Amino acid sequence: MTRVAAIDCGTNSIRLLIADIERSNGATALQDVVREMRVVRLGQGVDATGELAPEALERTFAATADYAQLIRDHGAEKVRFVATSASRDARNRDDFVDGIRNLLGVEPEVISGDEEAALSFAGASSVLPILDGQEVLVVDLGGGSTEFVLGTACGVTAAKSVDIGCVRLTERHLRDDPPTAQQIAAAEADVDAAIARARQDVPLERATAVVGVAGSITTITAHALGLAEYLPEAIHGAELPLDTVRAASTGLLEMPRDRRAALPYMHPGRVDVIGAGGLVWRRILEQLGELTGGRITTATASEHDILDGIALSIG
Repeated sequence: MTRVAAIDCGTNSIRLLIADIERSNGATALQDVVREMRVVRLGQGVDATGELAPEALERTFAATADYAQLIRDHGAEKVRFVATSASRDARNRDDFVDGIRNLLGVEPEVISGDEEAALSFAGASSVLPILDGQEVLVVDLGGGSTEFVLGTACGVTAAKSVDIGCVRLTERHLRDDPPTAQQIAAAEADVDAAIARARQDVPLERATAVVGVAGSITTITAHALGLAEYLPEAIHGAELPLDTVRAASTGLLEMPRDRRAALPYMHPGRVDVIGAGGLVWRRILEQLGELTGGRITTATASEHDILDGIALSIG
């Protein structure tokens, strides 16, 4: 058994998983020790300025310092820190890399969209086994980017990362509360263009099932389920009709932020960006239903994603 620590630093949140990796009869499993998430909004303003804001770096470094202490306290033997969309896009990412290295003692990896996609698929498929003959589409809807990953029980067959995410689209288009019809239309045009780019590399029409991961999708699922609080055990593996998920996405998109904030399962750091997350997920599911000729009628949510993939990669 090996104890590892994985950190996923995205555009909106930074997450830590300390886990024990166990191997038995050729299978590998993660046993959680600590799983934490902080919303630090590292990608604040990156879409407009091309740089990480000083206050966003400060928030991220503070969270990383706390995570470093937890890693020491729990005796993790191996540590991997992965950064994604906001860090890829920023001109001053060296400031970010230097700060993380000083705090954590390991070199942070600013990974490509393709590697992000592969890690997301590995994490989701580790706990939602893919049946023989299935081609499952995993969609990782983040703050700055969204990954489309098609794969089978043997692994990834095609993947594409595109620059649409809940933080990016909120800052770019959905500035009013609630957003106007014109703002929604502009954001949808961006999403449609991104899906078209993804289709150049990923044959979405071949998918036999769709699994959504990351905070926007799990929060939309909580809304669709009408939960009295955020319950990962209720959200994980929840398979819902596409119409139900689209309706929940639309509800969050059109809802004023004060009403979103009052929802019992809503993290405060998602209140302003969950509408854009709903818009992206709704449009992806609409197009997926059309592209597959109605073969896909449900969407499944997974609480396990790139963070689990990172942990498995270092075990």
